Amino acid sequence: METLSQIGNLVLTASETAPTEEGGSFLVSPSLGLMIWTLLIFGITMWILKKLAFPKIQEALDERAAKINESIDAAERSKAEADKVLEEYRARLKEAREQADDIAERARKAADTAVAEATAQGKEKREELIEAAKRDIEGETRRSLERIRKEVADLTVLATEKVTKRTLDSEDHKRLIDEALAEVDFTALSGSGAAKE
Repeated sequence: METLSQIGNLVLTASETAPTEEGGSFLVSPSLGLMIWTLLIFGITMWILKKLAFPKIQEALDERAAKINESIDAAERSKAEADKVLEEYRARLKEAREQADDIAERARKAADTAVAEATAQGKEKREELIEAAKRDIEGETRRSLERIRKEVADLTVLATEKVTKRTLDSEDHKRLIDEALAEVDFTALSGSGAAKE
């Protein structure tokens, strides 16, 4: 109300200093009565607005401020949760990389072990095959030498019979075979000198 009295005093002062000429529009040079009614209506309007409109406007502004604050708080909580989830994701990603590296390392070791085992088994198998081949070769060599001895003996007996024109008895036969076999070097045929004489 003090404001209204100040405005009233201002209007009165303005009306006293205003020129008294009666020309022109009433809006440009208002009269004292018009000014008082204007101020009175303005004051009533302000009072009504203060009692009815301003509280609702203030309430709406307070609600809006509260919603904005809630939104800011929610955004901060969401950001904090997002940061937490991001940290968890990074930790899990790091753990997954470590596990992948560990799996790859174990796979490399397993592959190296498998290669080493396969190489060892291959060498072992190769050695077995070489030994078996050597045994087969030695056995074949012995059988071949035996056949050759028999053939040499038969040929010696046959040649002796033809040369002497007589049949040899078993004692002569054995002596001639031994002499013929002694002259033949079978060790060169066996390659290792393992042939029986």
